[in-house]
This record gives sequence, structure tokens and C-alpha cells, in this order.
Amino acid sequence: MTSISIDAGTTAIKAVGHGDDGAELVVVRRGVKVARPRPGWAEQDMGQVWAAAAEAVREVAAQLPEAPDLLAFTSQGDGCWLIDEGGEPTGPAVLWSDGRAAGVVDNWRDAGVLDTAFRLNGSVTFPGLANAILAWFAEHDPDRLARSSAALTCGGWMFQRLTGLVAADESDASAPFLDPRTRAYSPDLIAMFGLEAQARLLPVVVGDERRAAPLGARAAAELGLPAGLPVVMAPYDVAATAIGAGAVTIGTACTILGTTLCTEVVRDEPDTAGEPAGLTVALDSSRKDAAPNDTAFTGSSGRILRVYPTLAGTEVIDWATTMLGLDSPQALSDLAGLAAPAAGPVFLPYLSPAGERAPFLDTAARGTFWGLSLEHGREQVARAVFEGLSLTIKDCVAASGAAVTELRLCGGGTGSDVWCQMIADVTGLPAVRTQDTEVGAKGAFLSGLVATGAEPDLASAVDKYVREGDRFTPDPAASERYARLYEEFLDLRAIARPGWRRQADRRE
Repeated sequence: MTSISIDAGTTAIKAVGHGDDGAELVVVRRGVKVARPRPGWAEQDMGQVWAAAAEAVREVAAQLPEAPDLLAFTSQGDGCWLIDEGGEPTGPAVLWSDGRAAGVVDNWRDAGVLDTAFRLNGSVTFPGLANAILAWFAEHDPDRLARSSAALTCGGWMFQRLTGLVAADESDASAPFLDPRTRAYSPDLIAMFGLEAQARLLPVVVGDERRAAPLGARAAAELGLPAGLPVVMAPYDVAATAIGAGAVTIGTACTILGTTLCTEVVRDEPDTAGEPAGLTVALDSSRKDAAPNDTAFTGSSGRILRVYPTLAGTEVIDWATTMLGLDSPQALSDLAGLAAPAAGPVFLPYLSPAGERAPFLDTAARGTFWGLSLEHGREQVARAVFEGLSLTIKDCVAASGAAVTELRLCGGGTGSDVWCQMIADVTGLPAVRTQDTEVGAKGAFLSGLVATGAEPDLASAVDKYVREGDRFTPDPAASERYARLYEEFLDLRAIARPGWRRQADRRE
């Protein structure tokens, strides 16, 4: 048995051929462009995204030892991908990273809407979510909305191209309109955002029982695959990555060490208490009695992810590498390894010009070194950078309110053994690096097995097919030092926040 899994990311489409043991047999990557026609805008040509995915799949299929038995996919989430009655785009996709609706979000924040909405569905709206984008279109381009019949995500677009069906996976639908307790669209949330007229654009929500459909004849001809092949719409990339890393049971977590440090914690129920931050995303659902024509899984239950996608990630490492005159992030990691734990300055790593969004929301947040002196050399500064990012991961785990027992690591940053060990020491959790290179595609593969009945559930699929690589065990002495440093980190951040606002006022 072989299968093909697609990970349709923002700048790259990856297609992976898996063998019957789950091993990666073939990996093909195709770049896709992000257009920025105006400051703050981020768009993609929907046809080009589909064409890149089709090309990658054809190349993988040609290299497999036998025809695939399954085609599964995951994709970038959020954004707004509008199509008409014929299933064709009514314009370019507006991506999750688009900022044109920032004013809409600011108005909702000032009116208290964002806080109230968080108490209902556990997600904080940002400009790249569908509610903000639809509100922007209603004001600035109502003609496009009138020409559109559905507001999809990238995953919904891929599913429509592959099967002809219009739907949204529960994970994609989670923010901003889904009630995480019922897995159905919330009329209260739709009304809260003033989008009753746009509710007709929301696609049918599907969960575990209905995420599979046969490959359509048109798509089959483009892909060179047999019509009727099972196609599975896996959860979108954030959730699929957690699945592919093996974080599917209560008490496990996953951190993607990438452009954002996206920490995801598996819970059995939503948590809408505390400071509004992050997203609540459906991981799986357990209801077995949904009728084929149901528009949502009303009354379903299942596990969710509390997701904290920071704005401070590996770009901070790239910045520090350049500032210290080093030739690679690995050189920065090697330099950091020469310094003792928690012996240098404290670094607040909030370098994004957009501030920070998780596990707290503050658009004025900025990076700060505390305690820097002539006694410190490059190695202490390098270590402080990695420590600051690791403390952010601990902050996200703590914000989840869950009793986490293990942290799975994936993403480009896992190439640093120094950083992986530091994360284990800082969080006090065993940190595990898996063997797969394309973890999101692996999550799509595992979801495909469950959706087609080859595996009974995600936990069983993970046990059988996720291969553990390196395990980093916390050093008790280092963890004790880092526990004290974490409290200092929080205190210094509280002191810094008025200064951030003062600087923001100066920039204005």
C-alpha cells in the first residue's frame, strides 16, 4: 500500500508519498507566490495554488512503486478563499497574513467584541480571519461578495477541486464562528460581528465522519490518478502538524519551531477563561450518528487544541545571527552552548513589528535585554536569545492551563540539539523530536487512515506510524534555575509593558 499526502503551505506545496509503514518514500516541493498588491495585503492566485499541488502530486505518483490507495491533504488555515456557484474563484485568495482588516479588528477590540467572542469560542480575532475579511469586503467590495457563493479556506478550496464538494473541516471552521462545544456555527458569534448577511457564504462543517470523498473525474485526469480514489480533507496544517508529531492524547503538546513558535496543547474541553489569546481548534470529533445531510456536527464532542502562535519565532534567531556576525543559525546555537544556563542577561524576544499575539496580545510589545553589561560576551547574548524563546514556549504551555506531560518538537529549529535540550530544561518536560521531515503531511496521512477505516482512531495511528527520534530529558538542576528565571521573565515583562506603550506613542 502507498498513499500521497499534500501539505499546501503558504509559500510551498509539499507532496509526500508514504509507504505502508508510514515512511516517507518521495517528497516533492513546489513554490507558490504570495502577492502583495498594496501595503499590508497578502493574496494568492487560487488557480496557481491548485496547479502547483497537482504538479507535485503527479511527480510523486510517477515515483511510487505502485498506484496510491489514498490521497490526503492538509493546508494553510484561516484567510478567505471566495468561489462562485460554479466553483470558480471570484478573485484572489486573501491569506491569513493579510492585514487590510486591521481597522475592523481595532474597532471590535475597542467595542469589547473580541473579549466577548473569546468567552464563547476561545479564539482571538486577528485581521487574517474570515470574519474580519468578510466585514472588510462588505464595506469596500460588496460586489465581490454578491458574486460569491462560499467563503472557503485553502483546505476547502483543495477539497472542492479534488471532489467537487463545498465544505469546511471542523479545524478550519473553529475560528472565528464555531462553538467548540457543539461544533456548529454560532448564531451569536455571527451576529456579534455583524455578519448575518454573509452567513450564507459559510460552508457545511464536516468532522471525522465525513472528511473523506471520492476523487472527481476532472481532478483525476489532472493528477493522473484513478477517479474514485479516496480523498481525505485532514485538519488544517496547525492541527495536522500536532497529529503528525504524535500529540493527540490529553496531556501531550507540540511546538513548531518555525517562523512562529506555535505551541499546541491537547485538551478534552475548551478553556475560555484568562487573558484572551490564541486559538481554540478542533482536533477530532467522536460523534458517530451524524446524518449525511447534516450541516454541522451539532452535539458532537472531541478533543481540541489550545493553539498559541507567537509572532516571535526563528526570525529572532536569524536576527541575532546577523547582529552577532555569524554565518548560520547553527553557529548561533553552537555559541549559545558555550554559556552556562540562566547566567546571562534576560531577553524578552518580542521583535516583531506587529508586537505579540500569544500567549498575550499587545501590538506594542518589543524586544528587550535586561541586565546586559560589559561582563557579557557573545556567548551569553546568544544563549539569552534561545532562552527568551524557550521561556515563551513555557509561557504558552502555562497559559493553556493543562497538565502537560510531554512536548513534541518539529520545524526547522529542531536542527539545534542545544535548543531542544534547553526547551526540555526550561519547560521541565521531556521533549521529543520525530523522524519525519514533513510532519504536516504525516498528520494528513494519519488522518486519512482513520477517515477511511484503516485505523480506529488517531491514537492508534500515532502508535503505529509515528517514529520517535531523539528524546531530550530535562536536567533537574537546569530546570530549577530556569523555574526561577521564568518568574523573573514574567516580572520584567510586566515592568516593560508601560515602556512599550510609551515607545508606541512616540512612533505614532
